[in-house]
Amino acid sequence: MGMEWYIVRRVAWAAIVTFIIVSITWGLMAAAPNPEVQAAATQAAMDGDDPTAAAERAEARLQLDRPLHERFMDYVVGVYTLNWGWSNTRNQPVTQAILESLYYTVQYSVPWTILTVLIGPLVGLYSAANQYSWKDHVATGFAFFGFAIPNFFFGIILLLLFGVTLRWIPIVYQTDVPVFSVQNAIQLAVPVFVLVTGSIGAIMRVSRNESVEYTNADFVKTARAKGVSTYRIYFRHVLRPTMVPLSTTIVGYLLALFTGSSLLVEVVFGIPGLGRTLYDAVVAQDTSLVLGSTLFFTFVATIGNLIQDLVYTLLDPRISFEDR
Repeated sequence: MGMEWYIVRRVAWAAIVTFIIVSITWGLMAAAPNPEVQAAATQAAMDGDDPTAAAERAEARLQLDRPLHERFMDYVVGVYTLNWGWSNTRNQPVTQAILESLYYTVQYSVPWTILTVLIGPLVGLYSAANQYSWKDHVATGFAFFGFAIPNFFFGIILLLLFGVTLRWIPIVYQTDVPVFSVQNAIQLAVPVFVLVTGSIGAIMRVSRNESVEYTNADFVKTARAKGVSTYRIYFRHVLRPTMVPLSTTIVGYLLALFTGSSLLVEVVFGIPGLGRTLYDAVVAQDTSLVLGSTLFFTFVATIGNLIQDLVYTLLDPRISFEDR
């Protein structure tokens, strides 16, 4: 009993949550009209044939005439055997489509996450160190600006400015550019800036509030009285305890942005990543690809929350595994 039992319980709960979300998504997609069946019926009506018979033949070809519980069980077995079906719109297995999309999502997600984790807490610490000064107000205003403005709207504005007016970046993402090249860094600079601006706002505010509390703590006053350098005080005695509650905010907030804002940013900038793939699949009603993309986002969210809980517990030894 201890950390091992806590991890087992968290993993089991993550599996249950994943199963519930995927089941709900499958039910919604199963209840929606199938576009291939509708297209077959429409084509039959235009050719003067029986649209009902054409729809029934299409349902039989797609195995949609089978009972719901059989189709659901086949889907559940496929999920746990990594057989996530075939994407009709991309004409390839769903797992391959997701891996190809992940290749482009990682290219901007890695620098975005690194910059957010580095800049957010440091700006909050800097703001707390200059509390109520003009520097604090500038940092706070920047945080509120990034927190308030919608990412897709900010992305469109920057795309019009730097892509259409100044022609500094391509309007549409170029997939044939090498990953580690100046051209790729240029075309990803604006999407990464948009995401960083939107993500550091909440992190900066939490970091500032926590840092202000520790800046006035007795152990910090004692360190100052002993002649400890300001740099050591802020980075060892203020930033370190600040990162304990901040770790929860960082992981949860970044996961929310990864599953939400990344979709809008990819659609705006034409990046063929996971968000754009899910969007196109929903529009085309590609059931297998929608379910596969949803399963991937759910997997990332549940694993991220698990890591968040473990990090939070490790950073604060006062937290007992038995109580959670």
